[in-house]
Amino acid sequence: MRVRDVLRISERRQRQIARVMQLFLLLAFVGGLGVGNAGVAVNALVGLIVTFLPGILERDLGIPIDAALALWISAAVALHALGTITIPGIGKPYVDIWWWDHLTHALSASLVAGVGYATTRAVDIHYEYVSFPERFQFVFILLFVVAFGVFWEVIEFGIGLAASVTGTKGVLTQYGLEDSMLDLVFDTVGGILVAVYGSEQLSEVVDALTDRLADGRDEDARL
Repeated sequence: MRVRDVLRISERRQRQIARVMQLFLLLAFVGGLGVGNAGVAVNALVGLIVTFLPGILERDLGIPIDAALALWISAAVALHALGTITIPGIGKPYVDIWWWDHLTHALSASLVAGVGYATTRAVDIHYEYVSFPERFQFVFILLFVVAFGVFWEVIEFGIGLAASVTGTKGVLTQYGLEDSMLDLVFDTVGGILVAVYGSEQLSEVVDALTDRLADGRDEDARL
């Protein structure tokens, strides 16, 4: 079952929600600049840029990104940016809502897993001499997600270390070893969800990537 079927939201409504998230990220970026909060501004700007990737992939590379996938991407970056903002009466979600960090890590990891799944599946379909058994794909996606998660934790640590050395406030925050281990656990949860349900959600993307590989091989043959 596809995500859009579970949500029972029309494609038009999904695109509208994604646009609202883009507007929120833009306002967060401007607000972060206005109050001199580099963390909010940088995270919002990066998130805003990411929300335009589906349109670029669809327009320039011919990879179909339906409304559900665009909403999935927008939600991941918008929730991350929202977590860095202090909300009156609530506080900062990343600090004051215990499950917020777990949710955003699982959601972001599912995007990373989606990239890994779509790429390996397209390669598997396109090349006759390449065969990835389903069990291998499952393990590969998990390893891919965990490796990216470790890389991200190293980046967070490096930014935090640089901020402490320079006496500035880092744009990313690491709350210790326990927090990093929990992040990797929920990264794995996101990877498992894609490994189990990704075949339906990403079938059109896989087909488009396979076609791109076929077009590239045909062009090389002509040369």
